[in-house]
Amino acid sequence: MNLVKLGVSSTLNQYDRGLGNIMKLYPVIMCGGSGSRLWPASRPSRPKQFIPLAGNRSLFQETVLRVAELAKTGGRLIVVAGVGHRPWIIEQLEEIGVEAHVLLEPEARDSAAAMAAAAAWTEREDADGVIAFVASDHHIPDYVAFQEAVRTAAISASEGRIVTLGVKPTEASSAYGYIKPSGKGLSDVDRFIEKPDSAMAAEYIGAGYLWNSGNFVVSAKTLLSELKAYAPAVEAAARAALPTGSNAFVEVLTQAFLAAPKISIDYGLMEKTRLASVLEVHFGWSDLGAWDAIAASGEGDTGLHIFEDAEGCLARSSNGIMIAALGVRNIAIVAESDAVLVCDLSRAQDVKRIVERLKLASPQHLDFASPDPQTLQASGQRLADWLRTRALPTWATLGQNSNGAFAEMIGLDGRKLSTARRARVQARQVYVFAQAGLLEWSGPWRRCVDDGVDRLISDYLRDDGLCRTLLSADGTPLDETAMVYDQAFVMLAFALAKSARCSDASLEIRARRIREALRARSLPNGALVEGGDEPYQSNCHMHLLESCLAWEELGGDVGWTELADQIVGLARSTFIDRRGGFLREFFDADWQPAAGEAGRLVEPGHQFEWAWLFARYGRARGDHAAVDVARKLFGHGLSGVSEFLGTAVDAMNDDGSIRSRRARLWPQTEWLKAALILSELSHDGERQAYLDSALDAQGALWLYLTDGGLWRDKRLPDRTFIDEPAPASSFYHIMAAFRQMADTGVSNEVDLLTSLDLK
Repeated sequence: MNLVKLGVSSTLNQYDRGLGNIMKLYPVIMCGGSGSRLWPASRPSRPKQFIPLAGNRSLFQETVLRVAELAKTGGRLIVVAGVGHRPWIIEQLEEIGVEAHVLLEPEARDSAAAMAAAAAWTEREDADGVIAFVASDHHIPDYVAFQEAVRTAAISASEGRIVTLGVKPTEASSAYGYIKPSGKGLSDVDRFIEKPDSAMAAEYIGAGYLWNSGNFVVSAKTLLSELKAYAPAVEAAARAALPTGSNAFVEVLTQAFLAAPKISIDYGLMEKTRLASVLEVHFGWSDLGAWDAIAASGEGDTGLHIFEDAEGCLARSSNGIMIAALGVRNIAIVAESDAVLVCDLSRAQDVKRIVERLKLASPQHLDFASPDPQTLQASGQRLADWLRTRALPTWATLGQNSNGAFAEMIGLDGRKLSTARRARVQARQVYVFAQAGLLEWSGPWRRCVDDGVDRLISDYLRDDGLCRTLLSADGTPLDETAMVYDQAFVMLAFALAKSARCSDASLEIRARRIREALRARSLPNGALVEGGDEPYQSNCHMHLLESCLAWEELGGDVGWTELADQIVGLARSTFIDRRGGFLREFFDADWQPAAGEAGRLVEPGHQFEWAWLFARYGRARGDHAAVDVARKLFGHGLSGVSEFLGTAVDAMNDDGSIRSRRARLWPQTEWLKAALILSELSHDGERQAYLDSALDAQGALWLYLTDGGLWRDKRLPDRTFIDEPAPASSFYHIMAAFRQMADTGVSNEVDLLTSLDLK
């Protein structure tokens, strides 16, 4: 790139020699606009920046890749967009492997407010930060030339100027606004001119005017200061709209943003400020604003098409539609599933007139049809139907032998598999069918529970009343270890069986015997040492707390309350990080975080699961502090929800970074349970936020469930699943989530599995 041609060589050298070491650049991608001249491909719910118009990547992705390099000075890439475009942004960032901080507008208030919000965020992070505001839908093939121009403009911006990039025109276009510079290279702006007609555009080019690219480089403090002087309501609303206390990479601006007047940056500031400069640039640039520009790029044809004696034409089709053209010249044919546009390319700018007519003649074609919004109630109805007619019948037959032993897994093709059998699975399945009975399922729940409990007692309980860990497929003991985890689930199974009024009257006695044996093994700090490779852990205590709360709710003796208090105290003092407020998994013998990666592990699913338990505990005791702990744990769990995957991932590190993007089924159910119970303990807007999160969790759960009453367990970062049998252990999580739906009031009646009379 010839920098002298840009007129910027001396200032770029200045950047390289000195300021480059201290100036941080914050590229801000502005995702506003609907691209109406590119109808029917571009519409409000999927505007042109998210469509591949000139190549395989979308304009937004091309912009991200073009500006991401600029943030490597220590700044941060920022994206500003409307809340409706959140899925597009997250997915397309993930596809190209680039991270960004995303600010979402609750409602579009035009460019001045959007830029002010980004400036306010940047200033909060870096008082001296310099921002490069770029449009998300411009086509600039020469990345290097663009980056050099921005770095040059940043020098002047750091000194208090507002620099816009003015492109040297290549034709007299009426599609762009113009800038009259006061000189060559980097100079003051004499005036901004709106889009002229073709004749006036030719005069402007002769007079040395530049195209207004709409890209600005300015320090955050300068922009906010100038807005405070010329558009104070915009500046005030943007500052007030910044979310506080969030470490999420996607943030929604608060409702204070709506107080900002709807005004563009040109009218609101650039036509008034005395700080406007323009940098003349010569790189190729187009806003690809109409179909003629797409055709001129040479990369606009997509989909199936056949041309016969057709010249200078553009064809774009989707959803397998074939376009065939014969004997035509210079036309665009754009076919979407619900609309087709045929236009003379010389009239491409007039497509917006078609859009105006559609507003009256056929408004449903202004945007793509939206699926009916899902609700908690509708999803609850669907889950109840799935449980009643698919999952419970499948696992009550294929999933349990005639002697009462539950299967560890069922193949996705419905085959029964012979494997070793864990105590925790036998206990969990008793829990599942006892809950089904409490919910008035009309199937053979009582037989499943009675036979399951009998087999649990006869095969798994040792002579000392504790539960062995593992049996062979034929029932031979393979591992006599009395895992705390397994004892917890046996006690939970006995509690649910008793609650469902099943036959064995000794269940409470057996549960108390296990409890007292565990209490006798407690360390001075109240912890229990687990068997296996990780003796000092939080997880086994979590399920022990769950069983204590279940027996408490049945009116069990004071021992359950005492053990629950003991575990909650241990979680508060030891398991939950005192600084971060998140829950750790593994510890050393002194109950400090374990060395190495084990000590840094944070599982989003367990943040949710402990949050659910703390909320139950706090509500039962009127302990508001415990509920506050639940809310904080829930927030940490949300940090592990992948925006791209739409699921809670398996593992994070204690610094908040993602360790594993794989996502198992069970964290989705724990997310759902925690969101629902916290909605019960919250008010107004906070309650709605938890309910919205619960709806997201339901959507995540449905990704795993199959029509045959089975499920997939492990979802990979590419959104595919590991091909393996459905593990029975997941059913406990699914049923517990459904039980919480009933308790939260998703249904008017408790017997969700029969009446399904949903609100």
